[in-house]
Formats: sequence, structure tokens, C-alpha cells
Amino acid sequence: MAIVVVLAGSWLGYQSLADDKCSGQIKLSVAAATEIAPAVERAAQQWSTGGANVNGTCVAVNVTGVNPATTASAVALKHGVALTGLGPAGKSAAVPDVWIPDSSTWLLRLRSEASGFVPTDGKSIAQSPVVVAMPEPVAQQVGWPDKKLGWSDLVTKMTTGNSLRTGIVDPTRDAAGLAGLLALGSATGSEPEAKAAQVGALRALAAGSSSLRDDLLQKFPRSLDAADLASSISAAPLSEEDVVAYNAERPQVKLAALYLDPTPPALDYPFAVMPEVDLTKSAAATGLREALEQASFKNELAASGLRAADGTVGTGFAAPVGAPQASPAAAAGSGTEGTAAGGLDAGALNRALGSWAAITLPGRALAVFDVSGSMLTKVPTAGGLTRAEVTRRAAAQGLALFDDKWAVGTWVFSTELEGKRAWREIEPISPLSSSRAQLQASIQQIKPKVGGQTGLYDTALAAYKNVQDSWQAGRVNSVLLFTDGANKNPDGISRSTLVSELKKANDPRRPVRMVIIGIGNEVDRGELEAIAKATSAGGVFVAPDPAKIADIFLEAISSRSGAAS
Repeated sequence: MAIVVVLAGSWLGYQSLADDKCSGQIKLSVAAATEIAPAVERAAQQWSTGGANVNGTCVAVNVTGVNPATTASAVALKHGVALTGLGPAGKSAAVPDVWIPDSSTWLLRLRSEASGFVPTDGKSIAQSPVVVAMPEPVAQQVGWPDKKLGWSDLVTKMTTGNSLRTGIVDPTRDAAGLAGLLALGSATGSEPEAKAAQVGALRALAAGSSSLRDDLLQKFPRSLDAADLASSISAAPLSEEDVVAYNAERPQVKLAALYLDPTPPALDYPFAVMPEVDLTKSAAATGLREALEQASFKNELAASGLRAADGTVGTGFAAPVGAPQASPAAAAGSGTEGTAAGGLDAGALNRALGSWAAITLPGRALAVFDVSGSMLTKVPTAGGLTRAEVTRRAAAQGLALFDDKWAVGTWVFSTELEGKRAWREIEPISPLSSSRAQLQASIQQIKPKVGGQTGLYDTALAAYKNVQDSWQAGRVNSVLLFTDGANKNPDGISRSTLVSELKKANDPRRPVRMVIIGIGNEVDRGELEAIAKATSAGGVFVAPDPAKIADIFLEAISSRSGAAS
């Protein structure tokens, strides 16, 4: 079989390549991250001219360079889900047969939202370490290239004395930005002071964030003028390839690549065959991937500033000063089996994205807390604190994370809190810019009612209607309901009535996310899912160990399926 490659929209030599050993045609579309697309194109062309055979059928390979965020939006749209930070896919966006994003974290994010998205293969074909890029004069001031720094050192410099002006490509849209966000998160501990430092670092990054990589790169200094150096960003998490490509343009101020400890997972460029692909195209895709594993491909990657999947480099690789000769090899099957490069799982990604969303995305939320008697139950894994106490702690951490662009209100519920009514308003939904202190104080009123039961159904309906009645455009409008048990309220409505009323209340013009966070092992997940599914958007997140409620809260904030605004 002769393989025909389509490059830049042109058919290359189909008639001259075809012979009597090749008949028919399989059209294989490949969407590759823009920086690796040229290398994939060249390798595919070499494969074709070598007269490769796959069951005697000609294969036409169309390689297109596409920003991974664009393809991710198209895949999400096809599966009826949304990813945090990504808008709807454009009319020109299409789902390819093979997708080579820059990172398996894209595959993992999609899998966590769309159960039907199960790509195959997923083997890494290249990699690029994630570094902190600094203008060389700034890097020399912090000890580069002789001194080895850690991510914790970066957090310190970001949060004390304004010694670094940092930037980042929006981690909801950029895999290197997400890797940097994860690394910064892991560099701080769990103590209150460490959490405060983490929030400070995230706010510093958000202040210098860009939606596109090219925009961020334009924020680095263009000259050695002192004013230019002082007004430009001085550090940003980027890929090694970004630094190589930037310096290849011979700027007046080159970028240094700092390889910080601990080393974050590299961009791993998985070769993902989409789930809708038939067996014939899948076989052709396997042939192409095997061609990309040949020794010659390493040199093609080197010309594009990339490493081979095993972390080694080909001839001509322009290694930044201080770059390791080889970086750790990428894991096989990354992103297609529930984990990404470096063993990251969906929970870790969603917690990081939840933190970012709380700081950068404007939102309105009514936080509704269960104060039934069972919230007095002690949590062994939290040092004997009660469920209510760990919930208060998680709520305080979450509120501290929310940016002033958010508006938040607080309710509590049990049974008979206001006469026969199951819930009580502590603070109405108010802008944090003016009401943060009152809302912080309201958290202390999450105190269980001894002997109180759980008026879940009445409260869920009332909270949903409250947020909908005060709905605001341009924001994600949400109910965040925390409960540790099933509905028990003899004077309340039934589940069927709740579901019916929620469905009637649904208004596509005023969507409200119903997010329910289950605390402990006594919740009825089926009951909670029935409530969430009766609304247009939202979901159920359960923390079997109540000590983990803060992590579950961040995962819930990061989920954006159906969260129109």
C-alpha cells in the first residue's frame, strides 16, 4: 500500500505513489498540536515514499496543526459536555480520527466529564519538560544557571516583596500552564499559612495571565532597558519547546529555562485514536504511529525543539543552558486509562482547575449547609473533629480562595429551623468585594441542631428557585449544597414532587447549576443524583471520608458541564 499525505490542503503525489499493490483509499485525519505538526507531517511523508503497506489499501493522511484547546472544545461538544475555561467550538473545529495534543491531561479532562470518551492507543510520541521561563538577566539574579531552585522558592518570591512579576497561560486552555499550576500547588503544605501562600501565588499568576501562549510571550522584555525589564513579566511556566522556539528568533533578551524541583510531568504528546474511528482507520492509525516511533523521527522532533518520548534528544536539538541531557520517559498509554503523565488522576487536575476557577471566573453561589444532628458525628481521619467542623474548615478555605468577582450567600438546613420551614438564610447572595467579612463570620453558624433531621428536598427546591430568581448573566449561577444524609422530613415534600418542580423550574435562559456535595458514607447517592439530574446542569460529588471535603469541593467547582452563563 502507498500512503498518501495531505499537507497544507494539497494532495502530494497520489498518482505517482499508487501502484498495482494499492487500491481504494482510507482517509485518515490527524489534528496535532501546532509545534509538533511539522515533524508529524515530515515523518508521514517519509512513510509514504517508503512504500508502506497496510492490507493493500491506500491511505491518505491529512495532518493539521491545531491548538489542543480548539480540538478539546470540538470533542466536548460532540459528547455534550463542557470543559472549564473553554468556550464553544468554532464552526471550523472538527473531531479528527487521530488527535495528538501536547498533553494527556486533555484526554483525562475530557474523560472525567464524558464517560463515552474512551480513546485508544494513547502512546506518547514526544515530550517537552515544563520549565519556568525567565529573561536571562532576571534568572541570573536568582542564581541561574549555577543554583538549583525549587517550586517552593518560586512561591516565596511571588508572595514576598513583589520580587517577581509572574505570568501564565490560562491553565484551563494550556497544558504547560496547568502543569505549572499543579507544581505550585504541590509546593505548599496543608497548614493555614501554606494555604495562604498558595492563594497569594495563584492571585499573582492570575494577575499576569494570558489566554494564548503567543500573547504571554509578548509580555517578556524586548530590550535591556531598565524600564522595560521592570514593566515586563519576569517568570512564567512554559514548555522547554516554548523557550527553544522563542530563543530561535534571536531576541535581544533571551529566555532562560529553569528546571525546578520537584520536576512536574512533562508535556507527553499522546497519539490518541478517537473512539468513533472504525477498525480500518484504526489499523491505518497504528501504522502511522509505528512510523513515528522510528529512530529518524527523533531528529525531526529535535528540529521542532522537542524530545523523543524517552526523554532523549535528536541531532540538532538546541538545548537551553542547564537542560538535562535526558528527561524521564513518558508513561505508556497516558490519558487513555484514567491517568495522565506523571500518574496524575482526574481528581488532582480538577482540584487545581477548581482553585483557578474560584480565583479567575466570576460566579454567584448560594452555599447551603446541612446542620442536622448527624453532622455532630466525629471524623476519625480528621483528629476527631465533627463533620460540621470539617465542613466549616472547608467552607472557610473555599471562601478565602474566591475572588472578589464572586458573589456568595449562605443558608443552613435541618428540620423546623424557622417554624416548620427546613432552612434558614444566614447571608443573602452578596458581592465578596463588600461582604467578605460578613460571609466569613456566617460560616461559624454552621452548628448542628441536636436531634434535627434532614429537610433536603424542601431546601434544594427553595435554594434552586432563590438563585434562579436573582440570576445574573455573565456568571456561573450555582447552588452548592452540602449534606451528610438522606432526606428525613415528615412535614416536607416528596422526592417525586421535588423532581417535578425542578424540571418545571428549568429555564434555558437562566441556567442554574445544582452541585451537591455528599459528606460521609450515609448519603444516598441515587437520591442526590436524582435531584441533580432534574436540573439543567450540575452534579454530585461525594466525600466518603469527610476529611477530604475540601478536595471534593474544589473538584465540584472545576466541573463546568452544562454551566452556561
